[in-house]
Amino acid sequence: MSSPDAGHRPSTVADADADRRTTVLESAMATFARFGYRKTSMEEVARAAHISRPGLYFLFSSKETLFRAAVTQTLDRDITAVEQVLADGSRPLAERLVEAFDQWAGRYVGPLTRDVATVIEDNPGLLGEIVETTPRRFEELLTDAISIASGREGACPLAQTMISASIGLKHQAASRELYRERLAVAIGLLLR
Repeated sequence: MSSPDAGHRPSTVADADADRRTTVLESAMATFARFGYRKTSMEEVARAAHISRPGLYFLFSSKETLFRAAVTQTLDRDITAVEQVLADGSRPLAERLVEAFDQWAGRYVGPLTRDVATVIEDNPGLLGEIVETTPRRFEELLTDAISIASGREGACPLAQTMISASIGLKHQAASRELYRERLAVAIGLLLR
């Protein structure tokens, strides 16, 4: 006779390990953003993550491996949020686009959060293809959402123009709220 939990993974040490790994990667990303890749030490990341340095090395064999994993987790989280927002067909397209950009770039607007995007942009050689594939996926998601409303032909240039507007606004806006306000205006104009 099989147990009622057969086929289901119980909440165990594996879940705790996954949660711990997520927490360590979030702490690592914040530390890399604060100090930059070169000036960040494994000791600083361990301290920020409230883990011993040997414990950190047990999870990640090197600073480069840790950095890649932290950036991958961050970009995966962002693109998953974008997918969810754009899939919600019950909301108007303009509203979904503003929210998608906020999930992708808006969370990196402001004096402290801007450094996350900078540390990613400054180290493409360490990160490999993820710094190309994830932005490309973002553009594809935008293009698909726009094409449903306005047709496929004009959707790609429209998505690319929105991305360019977002990049400019991200560097000009002093706050996430201002970024969202100005982006809403830009998207409204582009969707006319």
